[in-house]
Amino acid sequence: MEFFCYHRDRTGSLPLREELVEAHWSYMDRYAKELIARGPTMADDGETPTGSVHVVDLPDPAAARAFAFDEPNYQAGAYRDVLLRRWRNTLGRTMWDFPGGREGGNRYLVLGLGAGEPADLAPPPGEDALIAYGPLSSDDGTAWLGTAALVLAPDPDTARAVLTADRYADIEVHNWQFGGRS
Repeated sequence: MEFFCYHRDRTGSLPLREELVEAHWSYMDRYAKELIARGPTMADDGETPTGSVHVVDLPDPAAARAFAFDEPNYQAGAYRDVLLRRWRNTLGRTMWDFPGGREGGNRYLVLGLGAGEPADLAPPPGEDALIAYGPLSSDDGTAWLGTAALVLAPDPDTARAVLTADRYADIEVHNWQFGGRS
């Protein structure tokens, strides 16, 4: 089962995150084979983290909750909240398989929070700009809750356009970077 996990930073948590960077990476190293995508969301300055995205393949919702809530930054109070949802990898690849590579261009997390009938269950045309893409659902997979995508795009508006605007209660766009050890 694939899960999308987005830890959102508390205001002023950067010193704590910097202190825990090795603990965070070591924790994620334990899940290296299960990770589909990972990386921080960033403020407009491109330097300050605002959150941490992890897409991971785990046996069940209980394992996903353990992954999300045992994470060292979460345990230390660096995050203000966690969005954890089942996710379906419609591209069938990891971010490391993305043909555009790790560097160059602007990358974004586009997070559509669902409302009503399911939308955007399949990737839009132009998959060459999609790093990861998939619908979000309830733990049992029966209720559609939105869509999450990692996108290479020239600007936030172009990134946002991968989702059908009028089908979501809200669409968030965050600067995102490939994560992990260099």
